[in-house]
Amino acid sequence: MKFTLSWLKDHLATDASVDDIAEALTDLGLEVEGVENPGDMFARFSIGKVTRAEKHPDADKLRVCTVATGTGETQIICGAPNAREGITVVVASPGTYVPGIDTTIQVGKIRGIESHGMMCSERELELSEEHDGIIELPSGAVGESFADWLAANDAAKIDPVIEIAITPNRPDALGVEGIARDLAARGLGTLKPITPVTVPGSFACPISVTIEDSAKDGCPVFYGRVIRGVTNGPSPQWLQDRLKAIGLRPISFLVDVTNFFTFDRNRPLHVFDAAKVKGNLRVHAAQGGETLEALDERTYTLQPGMIAISDDAGIESLGGIMGGEVTGCDETTTDVFIEAAYFDTVRTAYTGRALKINSDARYRFERGIDPASAEQGIEAATRMILDIAGGEASEVIVAGEAPDVARSYRLDTDRVVSLVGMEIPAETQRATLTALGFTLEGDMAHVPSWRPDVLGGADLVEEVARVASLTKLKGIPMPRPRAGVPAPILSPMQKREQVARRTVAELGYNECVTYSFIDKASATLFGGGDDGTMLANPISADLSHLRPQLLPGLLQAAARNQARGFADVALFEAGAAFHGGEPGEQHGQVAGILVGRTGPRDVHGAQRPVDIYDAKADAEAVLSAMGAPAKMQILRGGESWWHPGRHGRLCLGPKKVLGVFGEIHPKILSEMGVKGPAVGFVLYPEQIPLPRSKGASRPALVLNDLQAVERDFAFVVEEGVAALDLVNAAAGADKALIEEVRVFDEFIGGSLGEGRKSLAVTVRLQPIGETLKEKDIEAVSAKIVDKVTKATGGTLRG
Repeated sequence: MKFTLSWLKDHLATDASVDDIAEALTDLGLEVEGVENPGDMFARFSIGKVTRAEKHPDADKLRVCTVATGTGETQIICGAPNAREGITVVVASPGTYVPGIDTTIQVGKIRGIESHGMMCSERELELSEEHDGIIELPSGAVGESFADWLAANDAAKIDPVIEIAITPNRPDALGVEGIARDLAARGLGTLKPITPVTVPGSFACPISVTIEDSAKDGCPVFYGRVIRGVTNGPSPQWLQDRLKAIGLRPISFLVDVTNFFTFDRNRPLHVFDAAKVKGNLRVHAAQGGETLEALDERTYTLQPGMIAISDDAGIESLGGIMGGEVTGCDETTTDVFIEAAYFDTVRTAYTGRALKINSDARYRFERGIDPASAEQGIEAATRMILDIAGGEASEVIVAGEAPDVARSYRLDTDRVVSLVGMEIPAETQRATLTALGFTLEGDMAHVPSWRPDVLGGADLVEEVARVASLTKLKGIPMPRPRAGVPAPILSPMQKREQVARRTVAELGYNECVTYSFIDKASATLFGGGDDGTMLANPISADLSHLRPQLLPGLLQAAARNQARGFADVALFEAGAAFHGGEPGEQHGQVAGILVGRTGPRDVHGAQRPVDIYDAKADAEAVLSAMGAPAKMQILRGGESWWHPGRHGRLCLGPKKVLGVFGEIHPKILSEMGVKGPAVGFVLYPEQIPLPRSKGASRPALVLNDLQAVERDFAFVVEEGVAALDLVNAAAGADKALIEEVRVFDEFIGGSLGEGRKSLAVTVRLQPIGETLKEKDIEAVSAKIVDKVTKATGGTLRG
């Protein structure tokens, strides 16, 4: 959004400098992106007077001029036809940069005669396209700065231009009036009130407008009127200067009027050549396939649902975006139909994006203009047209009605402290909101129709705080806790995740932070990829679903590393995985993978491939660090992405799964593009039981100085019996004395026969209170044999 200082002063009575205004705008949230001050450039040029002009001896069209300047007389060669004695000119001395020719003037020789400067034309100073001769000033003292002369005689030429960035929540600042309102509320001047205009019509409008049902949500209200007998042509110089200053090209007065109100009051308008309109106008939703030759000289094919304005001959305009070439105004236009309507933000954005049309009207309508501005917009434009182009106005026709956006919120003046941390008096808060256009009734603040972004009491606080300036916000130290040890602030799960990260990193893994979104194919491999976890608006096709596990992200990272020559990787991640798309349908995981080879090289320079026991050791170490019980069962039955015979579930009972470790299924590695072998683990911190004691002290250390006793047993069982079942049965024979049971041998076949095997275990007995006697050991041994026999059907091997 660009505007000039003089344009701003049409709405704001202020003596503030450009620098003060720019600083205030940025502080108010309307960030200044740049300030162009032509006066700085023109200050480099000075006023001179030609005291003598003679023909160049070696060139018919050149003159040797003697010019009086602020530093004395100097000689300048000039080829302009109007270079003559007695005229007042603009001089560029040697070393001066001339923007119109992109050249820095130097002392030079032209046909053998030295020239010490240049007398400038308007085009060379970028004042206009005039280049038939040098500038002849009607007045001016020799040596005076050209910038000072312009300030006194033609201030529009040195009008500073300010450009600000508009955030999507501030459409009101897309008009100079809205910017002036913010500055007035800050205290940089007084807002000049705009007197409402009413232009009575002298005849009935010959063109009627109807809004069809299909378009009522896209165009709720439409104002229009005809002005006949106008004289179209170039705009007044002041209007052309303003449009040029902000980068717009003046076209004709009738078109320039619409551009003026678009930027002055954020009120887009459109004008039709009434003589080219066939019949009446109707606002409707396009059926799809219709075409429009637009004012940008391009033809667009409309899609179903786009808001269009048509006459009896076909579509003449795209609502809120751009008019059509067929009914456009030109120098022959004498009768004009003015449109001032309100178009829905979503419909406008949809149409503009689909057709790739960028216009000032679209930019404003898709952000939300004042729905109540249509009536005053058409009246003000009518008044300007009648005053400058003449003519006679018809009565105003209205189709539909403006949407009701009236709303109010309670103003709690104490919330500024709790939400922002600033102390602002209540009367100041009320004065600020009043200056911004809010109407206050008791403790209720009624929101003006041009502020669609204010949607609650917190927004009122924001308005008060930004006008007061958030730069005044002072840091206040947090209150110190009472004497003693402060209460912990991390939850048990946060502590476990912190410990897990540290532990896995100490084991040599590198931490990854991957996206919570993955592609559907990868999600499906790991039990996800359903509609419940699909994103409605993914940022890319390969990030379409919530991840069901952390493993796919780690495997993708491993594949990328391998593609770049890093074959051996150890990666881990701690984060959330999702088993649904609703709030709460997520669970924490700690996952790690090992790919390639591990360990130090041997004397022959070889390394061993990673295996399941690497993953098992690391998984148990991390679980132990997080506080998991030492005695865990290892069961089968993991998910399909684990190798069916080379994985294990770490459990506390069959239903309490603390984690899974093992080798990744070869099919998964192939699908993910990972060159194996690859092993990994997935741990579930939330499944680890919390400690029963809530105290900070550790349990008492229990030491036993009695010697432990170990006994070996070999049982013959069916080949399908799991070793774990046998170990659990033996350990349950006497939980008080049996400290550990471990398998040390397995023998299959031979004299045992088909389908049978021998499992040998060592049972460690730890006496408590007194040394075990032989009879005690025999009694426990008998219990062990009995328990194993009942649990597995095995017999003691002879």
